[in-house]
Amino acid sequence: MSTMAVPDVAVAAVDEGFWTRNRKVGLVLLALGLLSAVLFGALATDQQARFTLSDDAAGAALEINGTIGAILFGIITIAAGAALLAGVPKRWFLPVLGVGLVAFVLSFLCWQVSAAPTGQNFMPLVNIIRGTFILALPLIFGALAGVLCERSGVVNVAIEGQLLMGAFSGALFGSLSGNVWVGLVAAAIGGAFISLLLAVFAIRYLVDQVVIGIVLNLLAVGVTGFLYERLMQTDATKYNSSPRFGNWNIPLLEDIPVLGPALFRGNIFLYLGLLLVLVIHIGLFRTRWGLRTRSVGEHPTAADTLGVKVLRVRYRNVLLAGVVAGIGGASYTLALYSFTKNMIGGKGFIALAALIFGRWNPTGALLAALFFGFADQLATYLGAINSAIPSQFLAMLPYLATILAVAGLVGRVRAPAADGKPYVKG
Repeated sequence: MSTMAVPDVAVAAVDEGFWTRNRKVGLVLLALGLLSAVLFGALATDQQARFTLSDDAAGAALEINGTIGAILFGIITIAAGAALLAGVPKRWFLPVLGVGLVAFVLSFLCWQVSAAPTGQNFMPLVNIIRGTFILALPLIFGALAGVLCERSGVVNVAIEGQLLMGAFSGALFGSLSGNVWVGLVAAAIGGAFISLLLAVFAIRYLVDQVVIGIVLNLLAVGVTGFLYERLMQTDATKYNSSPRFGNWNIPLLEDIPVLGPALFRGNIFLYLGLLLVLVIHIGLFRTRWGLRTRSVGEHPTAADTLGVKVLRVRYRNVLLAGVVAGIGGASYTLALYSFTKNMIGGKGFIALAALIFGRWNPTGALLAALFFGFADQLATYLGAINSAIPSQFLAMLPYLATILAVAGLVGRVRAPAADGKPYVKG
């Protein structure tokens, strides 16, 4: 007796029916468009919403009537939602969704900027872009650390602890030595220390990787908090006054309108973060190391039969991930702030969300981190212009954006097949 195979596409079509994920997202986008056109349009004023091409109110600007802009961009959002609801080809899903989301944000901004107090009804684009990248930096480093681990088959929930230990080590040893480069090396070692514990317990002793990740986060909070109270609070001048990296201006590139002042007058962490995205992307998809890493993360048994040292690859990549995350933690204490207890504040978990949102791809993780960084910067900007939106909601905005992105936009994604599965050689 023979059976006829049913194509997977046909099965998926039967399972999903008319309400595919694309159409559900389109319906939500349509509702957001109606909200923005009606509500934002009604709340906006006839004042000009100015988007200046500088870091203050001076200079050239893009201007639009607040009410007209809120309604116009709301209509664009409606059109994008209607297109998804009608069923656009799969390759057009992300572009149409992107247009709809950008239009929704612009409608919201037209309302907020036009309704701001006199003298504050402008948005400095250079300042917003620069702030977005600065706030996204720890997320970029953290998400890259996640990529290195999870592409090797090790779940990295300890990103928070790696960032925190890097921030603490950078501040402490940078202060003791009076040398910012010593602080940077110490931060990398601090992150690698947490990764070493993760590697030993997850790879050698086969401890549940999610559980050990949470435990390591708590360990980092406890250790850094204890040493902060015993050392840094008692003598901040000696233990918590590290020198800082200054900004490095790149000639010619810094003169590019808007993007130049925002991106090419930054510190070493900005350039290093962008460079690491490029290097890790090329390494993963264009080199022998990347092929071995991906094979270990997808099918370690097959990789082992071909001579790949599975456990060695996992150890090496997990330690490398700790170095990357530790440097990301140093972007706080060696460039912006003095160390304080638990100063990472959940950014490691947002980085983990950026990793998933970016589909375990370095470039996707970068874009996701920038999305969350923009949400954080937007909350800061709205607070500065005395927005009518309650400050408590503004403080929630980055985390709310994280939940909506991962739960609503990312859809079904497939992690590396061996992610989180210990490998025991037979």
